[in-house]
Amino acid sequence: MSVIENINNKLILVPIALFALTCQVKAQTFKNIKAEVETQAIGTTSGVVPFWMRSNQFGSTPSPGASASFIARFHRDYSMPSSIDSTSGKKKLIDWGFGFEGRANAGKDSELQLIEAYAKVRAGIFQLKGGRTKDVMGLNGDTALSSGNFSVSGNALGIPKIELSIPDYYTVPAFNGLFAIKGNFTHGWVGKTRILDVITGSQSSKQVYLIQNTHPTTYFHQKSIYVRLGRKDWKLKLYGGFNHQVYWGNEKEAYGPNFKLSPLKSFFYVATGKSYGAAGVPNSKIGNQLGSVDLGAEYDFNSVKVMVYRQTFYDVGALSKLANIRDGLNGVSIENKNYDRKNRGFEWRKALFEFFYSKDQAGYPWSIPTKSGDEDYYNNFYYMEGWSYNGLGVGNPLITTKNDARKGQAYRYADNFINNRIVAVHFGLSGSVQDWDFTTKLTYSKNYGTFGTSIYGGSTGSIRNPQTTNIFVPVDQFSFYLEGMRPLNKGYSVGFATALDQGKLLYNSYGLLLKLRKSW
Repeated sequence: MSVIENINNKLILVPIALFALTCQVKAQTFKNIKAEVETQAIGTTSGVVPFWMRSNQFGSTPSPGASASFIARFHRDYSMPSSIDSTSGKKKLIDWGFGFEGRANAGKDSELQLIEAYAKVRAGIFQLKGGRTKDVMGLNGDTALSSGNFSVSGNALGIPKIELSIPDYYTVPAFNGLFAIKGNFTHGWVGKTRILDVITGSQSSKQVYLIQNTHPTTYFHQKSIYVRLGRKDWKLKLYGGFNHQVYWGNEKEAYGPNFKLSPLKSFFYVATGKSYGAAGVPNSKIGNQLGSVDLGAEYDFNSVKVMVYRQTFYDVGALSKLANIRDGLNGVSIENKNYDRKNRGFEWRKALFEFFYSKDQAGYPWSIPTKSGDEDYYNNFYYMEGWSYNGLGVGNPLITTKNDARKGQAYRYADNFINNRIVAVHFGLSGSVQDWDFTTKLTYSKNYGTFGTSIYGGSTGSIRNPQTTNIFVPVDQFSFYLEGMRPLNKGYSVGFATALDQGKLLYNSYGLLLKLRKSW
C-alpha cells in the first residue's frame, strides 16, 4: 500500500470517527432528557375552579365546569445537582439544561397555555437562565405545601426574564465553612400594563398629574440575597435574607418630558429604591416595589428535621419604621427523615403549618405614622392591576382579586385586590398510603377587605379618609385540597385531585380531576 493510499484510508476514518463520537454525545444528551404527557378530565361546580385547584399552580389551571386538558413536559436538568459528571465522577465546570411545558384546555374557556420554556447554563456556582420558568421567591419550609410566599408564590405564570444567580447555597471557604450564601439578579419583561390616566396629589398640594401613555411597556426587576449560618455537620442552622421586586419602565412615556431621568438612571433608582419627583411627577419610588425580609432556623433531630421561618412584608415603606411588623407569614415544617416510599402502609413525608397575618398594614389611627400611609398590599396607585401578571396575583393567593371574590362585597374602583387584610391558618401534609403518593392542604381564613373599605379608611401620611359607606363585611373562608398519584407499569401513572371551597369570600364550589400520565 502506498503512502498516499494509507493517508486516504486514515482520512476516510476521520469522519466515521467524528460521526460515532457525535452519536455518542447525542445519545448521552437524549438520555438525560425527561418527557411526560398527561391527559386530564375535570369537572367543577358553580362555574368556577376551586381555590386550591387553581392557586399556586404557576398559571397551569383548567377551565371551569366540564373540561379536558392535555399537558406536555420536556426537560433536561443538570447531570447531577452537585455538578458531578455521572460518567466520570468528576466535577463539571460547565453544565446546561432546558425545560418546556405546554397545556391545552378544551371546555368553556378553551385555550393554549405556555407554562414554561427556558434554557439554563451553569458555570461553577453560578447559573444563567432565560425564558419563562417556575420560580418562587422567599424563605419557606416547603413550596408545594405552603399557602404561598408573599413576594412570588408560583400562583401566576412566570414572567419572562434573564437571571444570573447562585441557585444553591454556596459554602464560603473562609471561617471553616461557617457561612453559605445564595442569591439572584433578574431583569424581566411584563409587557404592556394599564396605569391610571390621571394621578391626584395630596390634599395639601392639590396637584393633578396627567399621564401621556396609559399602557406603557413594563419591566420586572428582582434581586435577593440569603445567608445560612452553620457548618455542614451542625444540627442547628440559621437563615436570613431579603428579596426585592419592582414593576417599572417607560416612565418618560407615561409622564412626558417632565420625567428627566434616562433609562439607565431610572434603573439605578429602581434597584436602590430611591425616590424621585419633579414638576408634573409625584415624589415616589419609581414603579411598584415590594418584597419580604426573611428569617429561619432549622434543627436536624435524629428522626425529623424541623424548620421554623418568618417572612416580614414590605410594600410602600412602613417596615423601615417597624410600623407593620405584626404582619407576616409564620411557618413550621417537619420532615420525616425515616420516610420510606416502599412502606405499603401510611407514611408521612412532610408536614407544614402556617399562620398568615396581613391585617395591620400600619393603617390604624394608632399605628406608627409613615409618609406612605397604610401598606395596601399588592395594590398600587400607578399600576391599576397591582402585583399581578396575566390576570393572576404574583404573590400569596390568599390576597384576593376582584375577579376571584364573590360578587357583592365592597371595593374601590382603582383596586385590583379587594381583600388584603387577612388572618389565616394553613396546614399541608404529604406522604404515601399503599401505592399512592398524596398531598393535602386545608386553609381557614378570616377576611377584612382593605383599609380603603374599612371604617378607618385609607391613609397617606397624616391624611385619612374614614368610611361610613362602602364597608367590607368580614367573612370566613375554608378551602380543602387532596391530590393522589399512583405509578403503574412502563412509565404510566394515574392520579386524581379534588378540592372544595366553603365560605362567603369565594363561591362555594367542588372540583374533581382525573389524570393519566406517561413518562419517559
